[in-house]
Amino acid sequence: MNMNKKDTKIMVGMSGGVDSTMAAFLLKQKGYDVTGVTMKIYPGKGTVSVKKGGCYGPGEAEDLKDATEAAAKIGIPHHIIDLTEEYRETVLEYFRNEYIKGKTPNPCVVCNSKIKFGLLLDKAFSSGIDFDYFATGHYAKVKYDQEKKLYLLKRGIDRTKDQSYFLYRLKQSQLKKVMFPLGGMKKDEVKEFARKNGFVKYAEKEESQNFMECDTYFVLLPPGEPGQIVDYKGNVLGRHEGIAHYTIGQRRNLNIGGLKEPYYVLRIDAGRNAVIVGPKEFAFSKEAKVGNINWIVPPEIITSKNIKAKIRYGMPLARCRFISGDIKSVVLDFPEPQFAVTPGQSAVFYDGDIVLGGGVIK
Repeated sequence: MNMNKKDTKIMVGMSGGVDSTMAAFLLKQKGYDVTGVTMKIYPGKGTVSVKKGGCYGPGEAEDLKDATEAAAKIGIPHHIIDLTEEYRETVLEYFRNEYIKGKTPNPCVVCNSKIKFGLLLDKAFSSGIDFDYFATGHYAKVKYDQEKKLYLLKRGIDRTKDQSYFLYRLKQSQLKKVMFPLGGMKKDEVKEFARKNGFVKYAEKEESQNFMECDTYFVLLPPGEPGQIVDYKGNVLGRHEGIAHYTIGQRRNLNIGGLKEPYYVLRIDAGRNAVIVGPKEFAFSKEAKVGNINWIVPPEIITSKNIKAKIRYGMPLARCRFISGDIKSVVLDFPEPQFAVTPGQSAVFYDGDIVLGGGVIK
């Protein structure tokens, strides 16, 4: 990337955590013209009880304060952009609607593509913030491929922290203007770098690894309609208090004791308002239908025979092949059956370190 650093304006999304703080600090060290921006998404009311670190919740006030202090310490301007209403309409409504349908959504994927790398940039620009590139503390990489004439999204070198899974919906127009300064670093290195440069508070701060700050998502959902828990043969084993309380592969809190072996959620039938359960062996699938696909690498130029997919963040990559499909949807075939293929979650396709694209499991 050839550019005059002094004249290149970079806006950094700062959350108040160590990763985004060090991303801004690194870019400032390298001589770029850096501005920090933090989005406000929590409305500042409600009764959510804080249990653990999360993006959405009353703890946001402390994060905003930390981001402001970090920017001052680095010596860069800082702005707070209010996206409370946009977040409610785009992320929370999506989240509610998917759960009501018996699916298990991934709100972080939607937030990244539509809010953090979309509406945040639009609102920042319209408010008068001038920038050439947008940077974040994500553990991922972007590289321009001269031969393919494409911007490629790649996994970060820290495999335990790689966040490319959450970024697969980014378009070429977004990748062209994105920077991930931490993509070539490991988390331990980032924390040590923070300590050495006087950002000890940020290095030791609890990470926001969850969507919400509380132990349950149900505070965001309408009251569920009670229904039946049924085994794979059709026998009624118990009652549930709403299908939104369950996800594919779940074993705990089913309240169906007295069985010879543990039962897992195999399927959620929203039409019948029923939760279907059975032995773990029945929770494996050889295929996954994936729709609403965003291709970073156009499918017509994909020639690799070593494609792998991640069907949930935190799960290992699994070998697969496309057995049918088009530009909008595909059917994945797994040589080794996968546990808990879950409607609503994202399936992301990889060729080595390169993210080919991904979509939503149907």
